[in-house]
Amino acid sequence: MTTNPTVLAAARVSAASATQRWHDFWRGEIGEWIITRGLRIVMVLIAAVLAARFVNWVAQQVTRQLDIGFAESDALVRSEATKHRQAVASVISWVSIVIIGIWVMLQIADVLRFSLGGLIAPATVVGAALGFGAQQLVRDMLAGFFIIVEKQYGFGDLVTLTVVASTDASGTVENVTLRVTRLRSADGEVLTIPNGQIVKVVNLSKDWARAVVDIPVSINADLNRVNEVLHQECERATGDPVLKDLLLDAPTVMGVESIAVDTVTLRVVARTLPGKQFEVGRQLRVLVIRALARVGIVTAADATVGLVEDDPAVPAAKAARDKAEAAGDKSADAGDTTTDAVQRR
Repeated sequence: MTTNPTVLAAARVSAASATQRWHDFWRGEIGEWIITRGLRIVMVLIAAVLAARFVNWVAQQVTRQLDIGFAESDALVRSEATKHRQAVASVISWVSIVIIGIWVMLQIADVLRFSLGGLIAPATVVGAALGFGAQQLVRDMLAGFFIIVEKQYGFGDLVTLTVVASTDASGTVENVTLRVTRLRSADGEVLTIPNGQIVKVVNLSKDWARAVVDIPVSINADLNRVNEVLHQECERATGDPVLKDLLLDAPTVMGVESIAVDTVTLRVVARTLPGKQFEVGRQLRVLVIRALARVGIVTAADATVGLVEDDPAVPAAKAARDKAEAAGDKSADAGDTTTDAVQRR
């Protein structure tokens, strides 16, 4: 089979023409711009993305190492230094990404040969307008800077924040940046609060905490006996399997806190590990109620305490059952009297 020389010549001419157009494209203005400036912009963008990913990776590694160190240690709560390091790592990561973004914009402006000198006057006007509009942003960042520098709170702290609107936000700190603070409330809600709107900080887990337990007893109760029982339970609390690791020292009986018409309230306080005051308070209440019930002293809410009424070995429970049986007998007698009266009629 023979090939037509005319067809081969046409194919060669077409290929040569396509090759020439390809070379002409890259030698033209567009091709030269792509090779000289466009490629440089792409390289800058790739470098910025890699740098941002590296910064995030380093921040995640720091956070992970802090979490692993806390999990492998015998400590029940995070140290103040660990919480501060985690907050600083988060802020450094955020600031580094912002700096990378500014560097990218300056590099692209330089590649595009964008003259910044001609924008001085317009930039002044725009800057003044943005200055009025960005006052809150600047305030948030300054407030966040001082929160972190002064170590007011850090990751994992239990805090109550009062904002400008005189409302309180309580929860566990999950993240702190220069602009906002994120809290996780007891109901699982995530609260994001601008740092510039925080006017008061109550840190419930700074260095140590205090559990406060108020015990209301009847005004007719023997207060000397009640104090004796409370002191005994405070001494035993340090040996309790639940409380011994949470208490920093033995609980203290403060004495009578308040007096009402029919009750006297006594207070017991205990110094605990940061953030463990609520758990210690709940366990202390259980111990105190059981101890008072064993000696026949019941609190003002003895009628609603199922533990006292269910334990037959407790004198207070026996008294409650006798009282209930007596009330039942009286009701039965009253019913019989009513029936006899009806029959006589």
